[in-house]
Amino acid sequence: MRIEIMDTTLRDGEQTQGVSYAPLEKLHIAKLLLRDLKVDRIEIASARVSSGEFEALSKITEWARHNNLHRKIETLGFVDGDISLNWINDAGGKVDNLLCKGSLRHLEKQLRKTPEQHVKDITGIIRKAEMLEMEINIYLEDWSNGMISSQDYVFFMLDSLKDENIRRFMLPDTLGILNPEQTYDFCKIVRDRYPDLHFDFHSHNDYDLAVANVFSAVKAGINGIHTTVNGLGERAGNAPLSSVISVLRDQLHAEVGVNEFEITKVSKIVETFSGIRIPVNKPVIGENVFTQTSGVHADGDTKDNLYYNNLMPERFGRKRKYALGKQSGKATVKKNLEEFGLSLSPESLAKVTQRVIELGDKKENVTPDDLPFIIADVLGNDHSNYKIFIKNYSLSLSYGLKPSANVQIEIEGKLYQETSSGDGQYDAFMKALRNIYDKLEKQLPNLIDYMVSIPPGGATDALVETVITWDYKGREFKTKGLDVDQTESAIKATERMLNILEGLNENENKAIPA
Repeated sequence: MRIEIMDTTLRDGEQTQGVSYAPLEKLHIAKLLLRDLKVDRIEIASARVSSGEFEALSKITEWARHNNLHRKIETLGFVDGDISLNWINDAGGKVDNLLCKGSLRHLEKQLRKTPEQHVKDITGIIRKAEMLEMEINIYLEDWSNGMISSQDYVFFMLDSLKDENIRRFMLPDTLGILNPEQTYDFCKIVRDRYPDLHFDFHSHNDYDLAVANVFSAVKAGINGIHTTVNGLGERAGNAPLSSVISVLRDQLHAEVGVNEFEITKVSKIVETFSGIRIPVNKPVIGENVFTQTSGVHADGDTKDNLYYNNLMPERFGRKRKYALGKQSGKATVKKNLEEFGLSLSPESLAKVTQRVIELGDKKENVTPDDLPFIIADVLGNDHSNYKIFIKNYSLSLSYGLKPSANVQIEIEGKLYQETSSGDGQYDAFMKALRNIYDKLEKQLPNLIDYMVSIPPGGATDALVETVITWDYKGREFKTKGLDVDQTESAIKATERMLNILEGLNENENKAIPA
């Protein structure tokens, strides 16, 4: 069963509120849809709308002619004599998707004509299109309401036009009112009554049933489906191309010509040009849909792909990810380490996993790019031989006042506490620490460099690695700390410094750790 895909991102999709493509943007998207995605047809404009639409149609049809694709370019036309036809023809278009009335209510209330008059107007346009060597497809606008309330009218239209030179009859659920049972029943009635006609189904998503209705329409024998990239369209949008292709192939085992590997790339470009963000949980194309969060799922995938389904990310030019955070297990961390070509001993893996969980409690998520930083922090900072611990601290930042710090440290089981202010929170912390050390007649090193870095692509909640260079009696050494807060990461680096210093004081000849 071969299903034809007509994508209307550049016509119906552009009816999304706030979306308007420049002519060159339309040309770029049209090339992607036909050349890369390989959809069967695209609808790219509405006749007579604007000079920009005319320019876009002209550019696209010129490119399409040079690539023998001009019959795949379609434009919405109106029952207005030869006005729309001439507009489309002048722009180089060869296919007019004629917007006719598919419900008696629309005909009588909007056009104020009889069915016979409407058919006469349509056939007049068909004759003129034949003279211009243009193809005609017919939209039966509001067909779904027509099938609910005026089936005799729908049959009159189809009976009157079935022998005309019409390539396709397109059945829109214009207001998105159908459910899957109605869709199947109505499409089956039309399909059985007119077995020799080509029917397309055009769904809208007002009840979030657009893709389900596509499923039912194809089950009923419909020949073609209309889609938009990212589900763009008026109100709740249209059936998204990505979901439709997945359902047709995996659930109905239908043959479609679309190159699904290119879906993600095209979706991202349309997202950029339209300014409409793709929801992170949007099937197939959403940022999170191929990310496993639970450690149990990662463990199952490691053992026998227990949490895979047919929607493999590689089909769509993507990769499966395993989110790092408070729900991570060792299997999740191990999966992410494989991306870096790294492996850890069971003991080290357990330590890194525990650190990931701790950090996950502090921030929204830990990214794979954070992982090398976490490994370096965990494996490079063994606290088992620490003699000095920063037990508690309180940092205060108030507008118009100097930052202050209240610091408590433990040295070999004894607690010491001091308060100070400074030019910044970390400066206030260090001054309070110096107050403690001055009273103990201990010397602290001088801070000579302070470097902060975040993993590539880090956002506002990214991990922060702080590397501090110290000078102690003419010798330099570095310590580093890792946390979601810059000041806290610096304090962790400082705690490490205090313990290195303690070792130096015990043995002045001891080598300084790298």
